[in-house]
Amino acid sequence: MLTVDFDRLGLRPGERVLDMGAGAGRHAFEMYRRGADVIAFDRDGDELANVRELFAAMKDAGEVPEGAEADIKEGDALALPFADGEFDRIVAAEILEHITADVEAIKELIRVLRPGGTLAVSVPRWLPEVINWRLSDDYHNATGGHIRIYTDHELIDKVTKGGRDNDGEPGVAMIFDGKGYAHGLHSPYWWIKCAVGVDNDQHPLVRAYHQVLVWDIMRTPRWSVATRLAEKVLNPVIGKSMVLYFTKPDAA
Repeated sequence: MLTVDFDRLGLRPGERVLDMGAGAGRHAFEMYRRGADVIAFDRDGDELANVRELFAAMKDAGEVPEGAEADIKEGDALALPFADGEFDRIVAAEILEHITADVEAIKELIRVLRPGGTLAVSVPRWLPEVINWRLSDDYHNATGGHIRIYTDHELIDKVTKGGRDNDGEPGVAMIFDGKGYAHGLHSPYWWIKCAVGVDNDQHPLVRAYHQVLVWDIMRTPRWSVATRLAEKVLNPVIGKSMVLYFTKPDAA
């Protein structure tokens, strides 16, 4: 279940890429399949260990192009352990809404991106997220949960101005390339969960809707056409995730 459009990001084989806040590794795996040299970065060492095992399994199964490499790195998003300009592409999917010092995290992403490189940032979309917060306090009060709701204008402004230094001196101003939306089928699912209890996975409505999502993710032939069409229609209206694309200007 991918959020980022890698064609829009401009990903090419052989490029060095960072999946910041990789979690279970869904985007890292796809970038690896496309022949990139991938670093999956997260602060959860247990999840990263599972990601490393799957990287190895993908290579053993011949699922990745010859020469592609993948590794993991544990650390803090506010102090990325990488050199300036080290990465050609960066993905930060569904992570900034969890970080208190989000501007500092954005500065770090920009620092480790090379001039001319591209960045994809995804966060929960404003309207679906507001509905979740209104329906359930438990949805966002969980430890490590969502601490803010972004508007598109707010996040675009933070990233395009994210290269400014702490003292206010001008830094690298990122170029906004456009936005997209994803996971339109997931918004109603979370509204149902928030309405009946976010931990009430046995509720009949939750179980029924979850099966729809499983059909979509697994691309069950009988249902894939219907779910793909529904997602295409729903994404612009209630897509749960907003994806923003940026370019770091060339030094020249």
